[in-house]
Amino acid sequence: MPEATVGYYRATATAYAPFAPLQGRHDARVVIVGGGYAGLNTALGLAERGVRDVVLLERERIGHGASGRNGGFAFAGYSLGEEALVAKLGRIAARELFQHTVRAVELIRRRIAEYAITCDVVDHGVIWANWFRDPEILSARRRFLAEQFGVEWEWLPKAYLRELVRSPRYSDGLLERNALHMHPLNYAIGLAQAAAGRGVRIHETSGVRALARDGAGWRVATADGEVHAEQVVLACGGYLAGLERKVDRAVLPIATYVMATEPLGERLRECLTTSAAIYDTRFAFDYYRPLKDTRLLWGGRISILDRSPAQVRRLLTRDLLKVFPQLAGVKIDYAWSGLMSYARHKMPQIGTAGDGLWWAQAFGGHGVAPTTAAGELLAAAIAEGDPAWRAFGTFGLTAAFRPAGFLAAQASYWWAELRDLLREVLEG
Repeated sequence: MPEATVGYYRATATAYAPFAPLQGRHDARVVIVGGGYAGLNTALGLAERGVRDVVLLERERIGHGASGRNGGFAFAGYSLGEEALVAKLGRIAARELFQHTVRAVELIRRRIAEYAITCDVVDHGVIWANWFRDPEILSARRRFLAEQFGVEWEWLPKAYLRELVRSPRYSDGLLERNALHMHPLNYAIGLAQAAAGRGVRIHETSGVRALARDGAGWRVATADGEVHAEQVVLACGGYLAGLERKVDRAVLPIATYVMATEPLGERLRECLTTSAAIYDTRFAFDYYRPLKDTRLLWGGRISILDRSPAQVRRLLTRDLLKVFPQLAGVKIDYAWSGLMSYARHKMPQIGTAGDGLWWAQAFGGHGVAPTTAAGELLAAAIAEGDPAWRAFGTFGLTAAFRPAGFLAAQASYWWAELRDLLREVLEG
């Protein structure tokens, strides 16, 4: 199968028996639309709370969207930065939202162990490497996290960082220990198998064509079947289902790019002597990590264009060689793109209309931990009436104003790239 179709993750995915398409008429307490992290975590969270009558419908295959295409980083926080979160909500409310993602990383660890999910997990933290010379960039964030959220990051002096990341590009860095990286598609498949093992009925290749009120509940129809449910969760991310206008119009599907090199063997140690994942301090940052087969996985950039593998390879190879010129001539075996869902306020949209319809979306490229948190919040709300999800009420279904919103998002990214470049120039 060509790389344009599969990418590295799909090419190395855990083999499993496909979940059969939905056929015929069924009843359920909850229907979840979307087989990515948000939907899978909600389904598993419901099953762990004793809710057995759950159906999950996926248009393609489990992890088809961003959940099976991302960089594989799992760490606390949101697309909206910590200082902006505190400015918006105040220290107490912001800290509680941040703690949801801290707990989510811990839950990811527990589930990987409890359900024996084989996803090449590496639990050695994530390094935030300073692209610029000014150490105050690191110091300020480190102080803020410690004072406002009680989170401690470890300082990595330049000399030590360069032993770990063999590039002259960076100065000092910070290590976030409560972070890990993994094969994201295999993790999604593992979540699906865990949920199915607890009684969740999962159906792949079952795109939902219609969603309508039906008495006190909802009618969810696919090409070959339908389910009558008390409650419905829309968890489609950037791959919009076209089922509820107010939900779809609140997000911008934005592309990001990832590639994987050929196996590097001992050559990998010319670049990295750490198994931690890395990203840098620019707004338009690179992110990368070593893979178990000695490949280097590299990601970066956001765009309104869902580019071809050849285009992605050219763009990202240029970025890689700025950091690791010693890899000149390296072969790129896989390159791909995927769509993330962004909200204008840069925070997840988690909520309900109060009529049994729920949604979880707009994780903005920081989704592994926040989708886990969202799944727990929705599962607790549906199964137990827990109101904790209301903490996200400030960040509602704000219209994204497509198509003008796409142009605004791209312009904002280009402006951020320009600011990064100007800062580099000023530093000499």
